[in-house]
Amino acid sequence: MPTSGKGEPLPAYDPKAAGGAADFFTTRLETMVAWARANSLWPLPFATACCGIEFMSVVSSHYDLSRFGAEVVRFSPRQADLLIVAGTVVDKLGPTLRKIYDQMPEPKWVISMGVCASSGGFYRAYHVTQGIDEIVPVDVYVPGCPPTPEELMYGILELQRKIRSGEKSRDDRSAAAAAAAR
Repeated sequence: MPTSGKGEPLPAYDPKAAGGAADFFTTRLETMVAWARANSLWPLPFATACCGIEFMSVVSSHYDLSRFGAEVVRFSPRQADLLIVAGTVVDKLGPTLRKIYDQMPEPKWVISMGVCASSGGFYRAYHVTQGIDEIVPVDVYVPGCPPTPEELMYGILELQRKIRSGEKSRDDRSAAAAAAAR
């Protein structure tokens, strides 16, 4: 018989006294898994320009990204499930970005942070990728040059909403381009 720290027996569990059905809840396993995934993101920053400085602000104590469950910043793709591409990606860097993405375990998500990562920005040159969706599928686009920390946090919250709802967030254009690149 279980006892308290003083050697006294613990009282028997009485569901009526404990509030009955208020002590438990029911849900589907898929819903719980989606909730856990959305609230335990492990981001990998792929920062190539000034957007990387804004990312550093987001993970600092002032903005405290950890309150959204994304505090464990990883610098190994094998330990991350969220790739945040922040900044300009030149054509020579494209295969490296793809290799990092391929090394991440499933399920994995990508945030394109800033106008350079999303569309090439004002770099309309032969050597700059005009959006990382040419290389990897993108789940959330965060606009701005550079985007503010609040905008990146909103992008992460939007990604969490998509994960919890089970929504297939990668756009067809992005996924088709990634499949064609393989």
